[in-house]
Amino acid sequence: MQARLLDKLHQLEARLEELDRLLASEEATRDMDNYRKLTREHADITPVVELFRSWNRTQSDLAGAREMLSDPEMKALAQQEIEESEAQLERLDHDLQIALLPKDPNDERNLFLEIRAGTGGDESALFAGDLFRMYSRYAERQRWKLEVISANESDLGGYREVIARISGLGAYSKLKFESGGHRVQRVPATESQGRIHTSACTVAIMPEADEVAEVDINPADLRIDTFRASGAGGQHINKTDSAVRITHLPTGIVVECQDDRSQHRNKAQAMSVLAARIMDVQVRQQQQAIASTRKSLIGSGDRSERIRTYNFPQGRMTDHRINLTLYKIDAIMDGDLEEMIQALTAEHQAEQLTALAEGGL
Repeated sequence: MQARLLDKLHQLEARLEELDRLLASEEATRDMDNYRKLTREHADITPVVELFRSWNRTQSDLAGAREMLSDPEMKALAQQEIEESEAQLERLDHDLQIALLPKDPNDERNLFLEIRAGTGGDESALFAGDLFRMYSRYAERQRWKLEVISANESDLGGYREVIARISGLGAYSKLKFESGGHRVQRVPATESQGRIHTSACTVAIMPEADEVAEVDINPADLRIDTFRASGAGGQHINKTDSAVRITHLPTGIVVECQDDRSQHRNKAQAMSVLAARIMDVQVRQQQQAIASTRKSLIGSGDRSERIRTYNFPQGRMTDHRINLTLYKIDAIMDGDLEEMIQALTAEHQAEQLTALAEGGL
């Protein structure tokens, strides 16, 4: 293991001992905000330090086994212990490097999912509906909660645009690589000649800000319009100006929300989506700055970047960023995304490990 990584691990071990003392003191709970901060740090560091202590014990066992090699009666046993300890050290080395990778501060956040129909007209809107169902089914499998914030349905079904909030443990960490262009190749239901059409949608996955205040939004930069909601919803929804449109003037970001009968709740929902979009822009700007010196295998997350193709006639899904092709498109469209998500996560970790080995993290 590299000397700088060992130094980092020794520092973490010393910090954990310090945290143990701080949390055990009588003063610990006098400042509850600080107490929660220390508790979170303790929970983050503990698994890494436990791995490091296992690594140290295995190193000690390996040294003891090598000393026994000089004893003819113990040589066979010593050789077996050496092989087991070396294999264990190799596993612990890898686990420790993964544990030391920088954590994405947004991983445990809830998220906003936005799907927009692109090229392909009505077929694109139908595909947007299929993607929304795919993510909804995946959320069900994860026992996450999905709440539709805004939906603009097309005439033939599907969505021109749909925005949903997904809340649950590790939601953003699982879905954060889904942002980008999704392309579908299939024979549309409206196609009488049986020809394969290609259409596309864009997906955006944005971490939810803990509070709107977390993103600096100047009220003077907002234009807020209210209007009468359109579509189904009964008499009340069509007779009151309950729908809200918020325009963030510096960025040009526009958010509409009309799914609730209450103008107040629609405004609150729209502000949450606006805060997430602004934070998403800021994060992507940071990522682009980093990518200028080091290209990420997962891609920039640019909304125009084509990341995946769903080919229905051949029954396959291909993720172009990692050259992964899975021949189980029906299962994938029904929310079976775990194999794909694990592959994307593994590639991202491999890229981070390369940067770690080169001293880039």
